[in-house]
Formats: sequence, structure tokens, C-alpha cells
Amino acid sequence: MASDDQDGDDGPDVSFVVPARNEAEYLRGTLASLAGLDTDYAYEVIVVDGNSSDGTPAIAREYGATVVCEGGSSIAAARNLGADRATGEWLAFIDADTRVRANYLTDLLGFVEAEKLAAASSYCRITGPRRAKAMELTINHVFSRLERPILPGFNCLVHRQAFDEIGGFPDVANEDTAFSRSLAGRFPTAYYPTVLVESSGRRIADVGLTGTLWHYLRLDVERLRTDY
Repeated sequence: MASDDQDGDDGPDVSFVVPARNEAEYLRGTLASLAGLDTDYAYEVIVVDGNSSDGTPAIAREYGATVVCEGGSSIAAARNLGADRATGEWLAFIDADTRVRANYLTDLLGFVEAEKLAAASSYCRITGPRRAKAMELTINHVFSRLERPILPGFNCLVHRQAFDEIGGFPDVANEDTAFSRSLAGRFPTAYYPTVLVESSGRRIADVGLTGTLWHYLRLDVERLRTDY
């Protein structure tokens, strides 16, 4: 999948990397949202299939995405493999249950270029139960205001050079937190203060809101102690 503006031997401006394992229920909506982007930027879509047993790879090919096979070892490994195969100057990481709004690419890429940022996220909307809404508020109004903003893995745009310099996503728990802090320690990052994506709140039940928030809080307390 690519925008109509890509021509000749020039690579795309942006590569979307979508890790997916048994995501047939959600992936079609995600890829349809990418196909519906209203932008002059050229882009490609790479779906990293984590050894799915459902129709995930077929749906990806139906939408013209490049399918890269990965053994399903971890989401960090999937994102890094997708980035390795990508050809864009910018890497946009979204999840298989995330839908972007039509202005996503134009607004977010315009924001990072205008502000001279190496990476950014945007405000989001998370569907689901009340605690999913609490996570939405936390992302939009807490993560975005940290000294080193946490860019969620389901909504993160990063320049390839910066991504390569920090070694991509570390294969650890809360990999997007570790990635964001390493990135912000060396490069300017920020949030675009408008909702540009909608994501499912289904994983909040698996991760646990309280445990997730405590992890982020503990990291910031440790940082403050070190600075002091």
C-alpha cells in the first residue's frame, strides 16, 4: 500500500509498521483507515505477522500491505523487524487494533517537521470500559507532560535516524516506555495535542491499569531522585 504520490525510485516519506498476531477481527479496520488517509505524503504499510493461525496475512495482502513474517517472539521484535524492512524516512508504529484519522499523517508529520522533533505521538481515544477511559486520560494528560514523554507503541512517529541511533525497541516489559525514555534522553520529542487515533482498550485488562501507572510513576520518581 502506498499513496499515489510515490513515484520513480524515491522511497516513501513514511513507513507504517503494524505488528499483528491473530488480528483478523481488528486488522481490516486498521488497514482501511490507513488506506483512507488524506495526505500528499507518500507512505507504505508493513504488517509484521507473528505466526498467525487466522486470516491476518491474507487481510494484510488484500489491502496491499507488505507482509513480513516473524515468529511471534515479542512485540518489540516485531516492531524492530518491520523497521528493518521499512524504506521510509519516518517510521510510524501503530497496532493492529488502532485506527488513524484521515488527517493523521499530514498533521503529525507536519507537527514534527515544524517543531524540529525526532519523534511524536498525539492525543488518542481509547474505546472500552471505564478504566480504558482512565488510561486514555493518563496518556493524553500525564504521559504527554512528562519531561521525557512516553510515546505509546500504538501511536508513535519517529525519524529513522533517531530510531537507529538508540537501537530500536528494547525487548523488555513496557518496551514503549523504555524506548520513549531512551529516545527523549537524546532527541526532542512531544505530543500533538489533538486526537488523531482511536485504539481498543482490550489490553488494559491484561496489563492492568494500576500496575501500568505505578511502573511509570516509579520510573519518574527514580529520575527525580537521580537529578536531585
